[in-house]
Amino acid sequence: MTENKRSRFNIARRIVVKVGSSSIAYPTGKLNLFQIESLVRQLSNLHNQGRDVLLVTSGAIGTGAGRLGLSGRPRTIPAKQAAAAVGQGILMHIYEKFFSEYGVTAGQVLLTREDFSDRRRFLNARNTLHALLQFGVIPVINENDTVAVDEIKLGENDTLSALVAGLVDAELLVLLSDIQGLCTADPRRDPGACLIQEVPEITPEIESLAGGAGSKLGTGGMATKISAARIAAHSGVSTVLACADEKDIILKVINGELVGTVFWPCSNKLENRKQWIAYSAAVCGKIRVDEGAAAAMLKHGKSLLPSGITGVEGQFEIGSTVSIVGPDNQEIARGITSYSSAEIDQIKGVQTREISRILGHKDYDEIVHRNNMVLNL
Repeated sequence: MTENKRSRFNIARRIVVKVGSSSIAYPTGKLNLFQIESLVRQLSNLHNQGRDVLLVTSGAIGTGAGRLGLSGRPRTIPAKQAAAAVGQGILMHIYEKFFSEYGVTAGQVLLTREDFSDRRRFLNARNTLHALLQFGVIPVINENDTVAVDEIKLGENDTLSALVAGLVDAELLVLLSDIQGLCTADPRRDPGACLIQEVPEITPEIESLAGGAGSKLGTGGMATKISAARIAAHSGVSTVLACADEKDIILKVINGELVGTVFWPCSNKLENRKQWIAYSAAVCGKIRVDEGAAAAMLKHGKSLLPSGITGVEGQFEIGSTVSIVGPDNQEIARGITSYSSAEIDQIKGVQTREISRILGHKDYDEIVHRNNMVLNL
């Protein structure tokens, strides 16, 4: 059954591949040209088959650190930005050189979280990537680490790759790392650890298997990979976590071979707008609700009305994305609000018919309409 389901990967037309720092660089920070050439050859082969291929690559800071003679990943923000500025050019030059040898054009795209959280920039990034694919270009994508302070602090290109996969409506996301996949325990510490071949659903038990970051040049651990797989799953994208060191690993994945761990997508794929609300939009504040409102949203898919609101935190305007929190202080949904924080504070706990009397106007009955809301995933 598993093998039959994996055979679908052979007809995937749009594929995002993410490669981590440890997979393209030595511990010294110097680039592993053999690995990069192998990666480029496989991607070029898929491109020549008529598929759309996007590469999300880490390694700019590590490469820059190596060129600057640093012994490991820089610790301060200015040092990380400087290393990224040096390393990004080196990294792209190498990619361009190898891709050109296979007759493929590569284009650099540097993104930050703001390119996803701002709706207009989100759509612009989507249009840019689609245009590159239409021109037959393989986008080589990385975080803009020279300016993105928050992104450097997080360093999660796993998350970036999942957001990109949803952004371009990809069918398959391949996360390449220095591990063979998700195992029952850390194989570096437990020789009895077994590979988990497939994950139908990301449960708390699956999340508990996550460990810490493994490489001194990288920052992503298993937790970020599982988080990325969750984002991809709700975007309708299958994710395969596999080892970059294995020969022709990407082609093996595409051919449906039983390598790595596959995370299957959810049956209830979120529409593009709700993907953006759930995973990309910047959360500007919190709305606290009572048990009745929480049950109405979670069990019956209802909109949020003012009568169920008990409090509001933060300052935000109409159209902002907010976190909706239940009585137990747990987030139950995210959504786009129809009223500002100041207005919500005035009308919390009242019936809809009272909105006009209190505010002097009533543009909407709902504080957050269900069409602009994504329940906790």
